[in-house]
Amino acid sequence: FFMETLSQKLQISHLAQDNNDPAVNRFAVLYIDVDHFKLVNDSLGHSVGDQLLVAIVHFLKRCIRSADMFARLGGDEFAILVDQSNDSSFAQTVAERIRALLSFPLKLQEHEIFTSVSIGIACSSGNYKQPEEILRDADTAMYRAKALGRSRYVVFDQAMHTQAVARLRLEIDLRHAVEELISSSTSQFQLYYQPIISLKTGKIVGFESLLRWFHPQRGIVSPVEFIPVAEETGLIVPIGRWVLQESCSQLQYWQETLNLPGLTISVNVSSRQFLQPEFIPQIEQILVSSQIPNYCLKLEITESVLMETAISVTERLEQLRDLGIKLSLDDFGTGYSSLSYLHRFPVNTLKIDRTFVEGFNSGQEQIVRAIVTLAHSLAMDVVAEGIETPEQLERLKDLACEYGQGYLFSPPVDRCKAELMLRNLLTNQKLPADRIL
Repeated sequence: FFMETLSQKLQISHLAQDNNDPAVNRFAVLYIDVDHFKLVNDSLGHSVGDQLLVAIVHFLKRCIRSADMFARLGGDEFAILVDQSNDSSFAQTVAERIRALLSFPLKLQEHEIFTSVSIGIACSSGNYKQPEEILRDADTAMYRAKALGRSRYVVFDQAMHTQAVARLRLEIDLRHAVEELISSSTSQFQLYYQPIISLKTGKIVGFESLLRWFHPQRGIVSPVEFIPVAEETGLIVPIGRWVLQESCSQLQYWQETLNLPGLTISVNVSSRQFLQPEFIPQIEQILVSSQIPNYCLKLEITESVLMETAISVTERLEQLRDLGIKLSLDDFGTGYSSLSYLHRFPVNTLKIDRTFVEGFNSGQEQIVRAIVTLAHSLAMDVVAEGIETPEQLERLKDLACEYGQGYLFSPPVDRCKAELMLRNLLTNQKLPADRIL
């Protein structure tokens, strides 16, 4: 019925334009998608997911007029058809109302859920011929809103269509790369390693493994470009499993070959990967096959993972803690930063985002000081990212930050160069190898 009504609106609009009728009825379509809805289903169950959809619908209905049309397109996707003036101002007003209403947590049974929506807006002034076209462009704008960080709206423009085509090509290529990763011994993916340094001793204590994609035609594809696509499509799950396997295997080789039993590896874990039911068994299997000590594996998660479904995340984190795996909270201070939740999570390390380190000279030293103090009060240690100058290093030392990484020490390097760093460290160090780290 929604599509039939949209088709009728387009026909009336075309007829008015053909007759040079100045009173052309303009309208807009809002395409709405619930952010991270799959995580709610995966972690809390479909029953809670259904309750969340019902609660969101009640909020959405309060944001529109009786003359507007509201429809559920499927799953967690909705559309609103609004009559308006010749611009998108009213549609944007509706979108702002929706964002404001959903800025508060929703209470569902014993769960408190933080949710938001991403909204794409397409206006009838685009001279659409078929209803599917305007819906397609509203959908494209919605995905643009997600790419910009979710919980926002975007009005469609033609440049987005070009970007959508490019994204589709990237997704197809990424799927081929993952299929190749699974079915053959060759891979377009490669791990690079950035050393993590003890700021007190200046020695390497471990590495963070970072994924790189070497496309056969395009060359290096930035993680900023392909990781969001991998997240949205679910390809991050097999990719993430491969990263964990390769990282642990490489660490085991370095530990045995160079006699460095305390060397650690830090691996980034996406929210989608983290909440997979088979995630814990996979970790256990990888630890058994690689034979590295459990405490030498550090998993890095972001604040957004903690805040989406706090109860189930806590259980998953406690399972990892019981295995002896260390947990790091990445990019601390850039996400939700709910201090009331932080003390409940069994996290070992806070990682200070590079933006705070870069902002030392613009008054952000107090923020870094506060994060370090908070971490120490919760018996956590601190890693500062993005250290690029000796001045930043000295100020972090003064703030009692334990560890750091950044271009001052080394950019991410391939495994051969990383191993060379370790061998040089052993050659130049007079202490026994097991005391270097």
